[in-house]
Amino acid sequence: MQTEVQEKQAVTAQDLGTLLDLSRRTRQVVDASELGFLAVNDSHALAPYRQAALWLVEGGVQTLSGVVQLEANAPYAQWLDAVCGHLAQVAPQPQPVDASQLPESLASEWATWLPGFGLWLPLAATGGNPNAAPVLGGLLLARDTPWQESDMVLLAEWMDIWSHAWRARHHSTPWSWRHWVKTLRAPFQPQSNLVWWKQGRVLWAAAALAVFMVPIRLTVLAPGELVPTKPAVIRAPLEGVVDHFWVKPNEAVKVGQPLFNFDDASLKSKLEVAQQALSGAQAEYRQSAQLAVTESKYKGQLALLMGKVEERQAEAAYLRGQLERAHVLAPQDGIALFDDPSEWIGKPVTTGERIMRVAAPGDVEVEAWLAVGDAVPLPVGAPVSLYLNASPLFSVSARVRYVAHDAVQRPDGSFAYRMRASLDGTTDHRVGLKGTAKISGHWVPLAYWVLRRPVAGIRQMVGW
Repeated sequence: MQTEVQEKQAVTAQDLGTLLDLSRRTRQVVDASELGFLAVNDSHALAPYRQAALWLVEGGVQTLSGVVQLEANAPYAQWLDAVCGHLAQVAPQPQPVDASQLPESLASEWATWLPGFGLWLPLAATGGNPNAAPVLGGLLLARDTPWQESDMVLLAEWMDIWSHAWRARHHSTPWSWRHWVKTLRAPFQPQSNLVWWKQGRVLWAAAALAVFMVPIRLTVLAPGELVPTKPAVIRAPLEGVVDHFWVKPNEAVKVGQPLFNFDDASLKSKLEVAQQALSGAQAEYRQSAQLAVTESKYKGQLALLMGKVEERQAEAAYLRGQLERAHVLAPQDGIALFDDPSEWIGKPVTTGERIMRVAAPGDVEVEAWLAVGDAVPLPVGAPVSLYLNASPLFSVSARVRYVAHDAVQRPDGSFAYRMRASLDGTTDHRVGLKGTAKISGHWVPLAYWVLRRPVAGIRQMVGW
């Protein structure tokens, strides 16, 4: 009896010596690849096994015992990756494992790749209680004989030492693509210990359906601008050449104030000729009227001469009117809205051509151009928010007044519907400022809001 106890104590001392030697070698390791080699190959000094695999959440299978170069796409490596991923979720503590603890799809291949008895040694994110920290990886050992309690205790202690060295040299990268893929896939894995309606994937599907049914405002964006509501449009009253502007763009004007005038040199000369012709006709009429007193033959010419005088008077009056219209006056108080005056001076214009607008102060509304693809139903009074490029942090609130029935071609070649919206209040922003208008329509499910454009694009491509 004493001999057996001495033999067990000798074995225990030998194991502790081996563990101390592995600890010393672990502290001397300079990179992660050497650490992986120690885990899968030199752990054999503590307990015999046939195969070993080191697996990490961030990267999958890292090292295999007896393999120099790992082929990540090999069937064996892919199967091990799935097995270790499952064990990391269900086995947070060191424990023996076998095919019975795996899903059917993985358990059926256990005998093909591994011996019958496995041991899972998880790698915790921090030291201490493994149940209180997430599992970042693990060491899977397999052999042909059952694992003894002494083996598990010794290997668990060795794995704890190895984990400390690994954490000191290998910083976690929580933003890695593989880590996030595994994290996102975890709730959707089958859970055999729960009824179907408590499964994570069922709950997530129900939550997603509920979110997609949440009602939200159907909104569209369109280029917008602050425009005058009812401006006085100043058009060319006659054909001619613009000679001079008396006001500047965006200048405040008063009713009756001169705005611009046409070149009136030709009108003045025509009026002078017409007045001379009128004077001659009047003199001829007076002479004939005096002669008609004594000679009856001149009486018959008076009506003809009077018609000639009236014709000359009408011609002179028309030219005087044209000369007056050549000097354009402001029809109301407001702001003069037009382009650069230098572009108009010397330019011939036709009758009715728009030259400028005079808008009353505060008489402002929103004009937006809805693309054909964004022409959703917009009732009168729908809310509109205009975010000006000059003031993007604040919006101008308005309500839809009307949406045009027909689309018109824009300068860029696209077609759009004109929309006008009345301001909810006053604004300090001047007319002409541009930005982006956000128009809110009816309430729709979130799914419709998300899928409206993709479905419309697919229908245009496939013709369905």
